[in-house]
Parts: sequence; C-alpha cells; structure tokens
Amino acid sequence: MPNPAHLRDSTQIILHRESLCGIRNELEGEFTLTIVPLDDERYRLIGSPVEIKNASQFLGRRGVSLP
Repeated sequence: MPNPAHLRDSTQIILHRESLCGIRNELEGEFTLTIVPLDDERYRLIGSPVEIKNASQFLGRRGVSLP
C-alpha cells in the first residue's frame, strides 16, 4: 500500500503567494494545475505527479525555492 504522505507530496506544492507574482499565468498556461488558497499567505498547487514534477522544475528555473 502506498504511503499517503508520499502520494500527497507528489501531487501538491505549497508556496508563499509572493512566489507566483508575475509567473502564475504562465504556470497555469503551461501545466494542468489547480491553484487554491491554503491560507492568507500560501497557495496549494495540486496536480498529477507528472505535472507537479514539471511545475517544480519550471519554478526552480525561475528562481522559486521549494520547501
């Protein structure tokens, strides 16, 4: 049986809202993700493991550090 924490980590990214300033439209246009507010300071990006991996690489290339 898969580990639920591993599955969750492979299907979501948690980011500070400021991290997406100026790149959110490009991110949403290039990847199939759902972006929802987590709280007043953070967003949750949800997608398939492949989309999350590719989005993580995209964010890294744009200088966004991932937790």
